[in-house]
Amino acid sequence: MKRIYRRIGAALFTAMFLMACQKDVLDKVPLDSFSDESVWKDLRLAEAFADFQYTILPNAGHYWDNLSNRSWSLSSACDEAYNRFDDYNASIMNSGSLTPDNLNNFDIWAETYKRIQDCNLFLSKIDGVPGDDVLRNRLKAEITYLRAYAYFKLIIDYGGVPLVTKPFDLNSKFDMSRSSFDECVSFVVKECDAAATVLPGSYGNGAAELGRATKGAALALKSRILLYAASPQWNTGNDNARWQLASNAAKAVIDMPNYQLFTGAYPNLFTTYNTELIMTRATNKQYQWNAFQGVEMFLSPNGFHGWSSFAPSQGLVDAFGMADGTDITDPASGYNPQNPYANRDPRFYQDIICDGRPYGRPDFFKDRYNAGHSNVVETYEGGLDSETGWDTWNASFTRYSFRKYQDTTYNFNVETQTNKIWVVARLSEIYLNYAEAEFHLGHEDVARQYLDLLRHRAGITTNLAVAGPALLKKIQNERQVELCLEGHRYYDVRRWKIADDTENKPMNGMKIVKNTDGSKTYTVIKVQDRVFKPEHYLLPIPRDEIRRTNLPQNPGYK
Repeated sequence: MKRIYRRIGAALFTAMFLMACQKDVLDKVPLDSFSDESVWKDLRLAEAFADFQYTILPNAGHYWDNLSNRSWSLSSACDEAYNRFDDYNASIMNSGSLTPDNLNNFDIWAETYKRIQDCNLFLSKIDGVPGDDVLRNRLKAEITYLRAYAYFKLIIDYGGVPLVTKPFDLNSKFDMSRSSFDECVSFVVKECDAAATVLPGSYGNGAAELGRATKGAALALKSRILLYAASPQWNTGNDNARWQLASNAAKAVIDMPNYQLFTGAYPNLFTTYNTELIMTRATNKQYQWNAFQGVEMFLSPNGFHGWSSFAPSQGLVDAFGMADGTDITDPASGYNPQNPYANRDPRFYQDIICDGRPYGRPDFFKDRYNAGHSNVVETYEGGLDSETGWDTWNASFTRYSFRKYQDTTYNFNVETQTNKIWVVARLSEIYLNYAEAEFHLGHEDVARQYLDLLRHRAGITTNLAVAGPALLKKIQNERQVELCLEGHRYYDVRRWKIADDTENKPMNGMKIVKNTDGSKTYTVIKVQDRVFKPEHYLLPIPRDEIRRTNLPQNPGYK
């Protein structure tokens, strides 16, 4: 901890876009002179140290070799998407070759415990820092939430982990035992409750404050962890008491007056601050070619000079039903596999970029028009957005790109990047948590009610009429569609214990051939073979950690 000033420097930069930080915090001493002693004597410096701990939350940046930012990478490590550049070593996950020695960029163990160490240090020091009691107590609650989130990340990846609540020093003994999954869940729930009693419902409407932890953020995390604990992966006896706890936690958030479903243009839900967002993490505006934070650049099709970094799978595309809410597998749905993008769920056109779909403002892509084309996407063989089109090294192998999270009101090829947010929690997730818990409690009418609220918001006017196992499949399907590219699918298929099916099959895309008469022929193609083994429901604890601490390894790993 002798280099604490480095974290303060990073914290002060981070605070510029995470939250409102006092402008005169730099008035004290040169930035590189902060020491442990000075930090714990100045509440504003302690606040900056606390602000840096928000890095435990996922963000919208696309960073290679980042061992803690689990955002986009979770989609390519499950049946949701394909990342052709293998930025986060998802190929190790998808090929069935995962071992305790090769997690590489997918390993969050050490980085997450670093943040836990910082949180523990803060909580051990903050009471001795002079200053305003209200601010001090709020900061303690924020760190309590962030430490709970850090443990949440660990336990959903690894199961039960060592619960460390005091900071280590040079004289500490590092012999630790793994707590059980249930003990870890109880700890996270307790921390969320403690944080929620202190944190405010909101800080106002300023964008800088909307990334700071609130009561709703703490209760949303509680809702998620209790839902996971009630799910088949951990609730092997289907104990109704667990589902009741999950239901109660979700309803507590729903009943808060702070949040309402967003009813504006659906894409704006993910690019603007609005009443549906419970917790977000933001990134600053970046210079033009910083593609690592430019969501538009790394998601857009290659013919628009994007990277197509995370390409939706055919499985995700097929999960979107028809405009009337029926599944495409329903014989009465009217789905035509040779006209597959017609009359689909309105969210399909807002979340997925497919062949024949207009993308962005025409005046932003004059080079396409100058070449005799338009802003209509061409992923058919030989089209501008195909493997033989423009910027071929960035073509999507599935022939799809994500529209979600993109701000198309500016030209990412020539203008400074806009502010970006990653949705950590929003009300739609809580509705889906509640619907799932209520279904398992036997309240199918309530489950249908909350699913229909989301479907109606999307533009599907018909009500659900299914029951029993078919309703459970609808709940799972609705999560797959509504929450796509938000980091949920990877964990959902594991907690439902269906990953041995969803992840143990080829990941497909669509080949499109444009015929001489102008018609098109559509053929589903294999993009990548994928293998899932029983042990992959959890990650292996890294080998180095096992050697250092002698912790027991997760089942199935040698």
